[in-house]
Amino acid sequence: MIETSLRRWSGASALVLAVFCGSATQAAAASPSTQATLNELVTKDGFPGSLASVQSRGGRLRDYTAGAKGRPPADAYVRIGSNTKTFTAVTVLQLVGEGKVKLDAPVETYLPGLLRGDGIDGRRITVRQLLQHTSGLPEYTDVLLAEGILPILHTHYEPRQLLDLALSKKAQFAPGAKWAYTNTNYIVAGLLIEKVTGHRAAEEITRRTVSKIGLTRTYFPGDGDQKVRRPYATGYHRDDPEQPMTDVTEFDPSQAWTAGQMISTPSDLNRFFTALLDGKLLKPAQLKEMRTTVAAPQFGREGRYGLGVSSVKLSCGVTAWGHGGSIPGYYTANAATEDGRAAAVAVTHLPTTVPAQQRVEAAVDTAICSQR
Repeated sequence: MIETSLRRWSGASALVLAVFCGSATQAAAASPSTQATLNELVTKDGFPGSLASVQSRGGRLRDYTAGAKGRPPADAYVRIGSNTKTFTAVTVLQLVGEGKVKLDAPVETYLPGLLRGDGIDGRRITVRQLLQHTSGLPEYTDVLLAEGILPILHTHYEPRQLLDLALSKKAQFAPGAKWAYTNTNYIVAGLLIEKVTGHRAAEEITRRTVSKIGLTRTYFPGDGDQKVRRPYATGYHRDDPEQPMTDVTEFDPSQAWTAGQMISTPSDLNRFFTALLDGKLLKPAQLKEMRTTVAAPQFGREGRYGLGVSSVKLSCGVTAWGHGGSIPGYYTANAATEDGRAAAVAVTHLPTTVPAQQRVEAAVDTAICSQR
């Protein structure tokens, strides 16, 4: 899975491996402090910087940072990559709750003629399958990132361009036949939001999620906005491990759109997932649908995926829900529990080894389970 998260930089990341079920659970057993864990991510795994926000049952937040190139500011802005998918899924499910979209209706109902290709037919793919990653649609980032990330860092893409990259490939499998994490699904979900509402997806996502629960440090960058608001954590990337790191804090995130374009802070991510589990964003029926999971083999032996969220059993026996995200310069792992605990950990370079990725994700387990 490390190859997937590096090549498909807006792809699955937090809870990607069986980390909480296997090796990371064992690593978390020693219960090092969150600060010590962040320090080790910098000193042992070579991340330029790391930061975390840990939320207690009562809602109290504690922020931590560590850095080799200077400490990132506490609770700094970071690009949250595929955590964006959860915001997108919530927006679609709100439309379901309003009777404007049906989960088991074909995508063709809302986007007629859009999905056509080799083994691809929007009349056979449902909205649920998009959100669940069981559509069989091919992965557009396989084409987009064929030559690496740095050559296209400042290139602007329209959503339809991203979809066309995917449609140039053959379907991965028949709709519903299996599960495979695919960013293309959430590009289509964004187009569906726009068609049904008549508004830009970013506007709908902002109004229906960010503004609704008062996330003051979460936003969907506008067209052409390549900067990250201050205070930010500087992000680094290299296509070639033999080359020095490049500062990629500024780049055009349209390459990820509704699959991974958003920016937030660790504490706001905790607030978002806590509010989601508390039922503040979805009606009970839609929250139940979101948390109805299928086996997600790419996430490890016990990996499960719902509609825009993953579930995992922590080392302390509690089930946690989250997503996580990877995008040039940033990698986030995060999860929240029903009793109000939450943790979000971000590092400022994509993991370059499986053990490094495991330790980032194990830090979330440690931060949540060390609370008594």
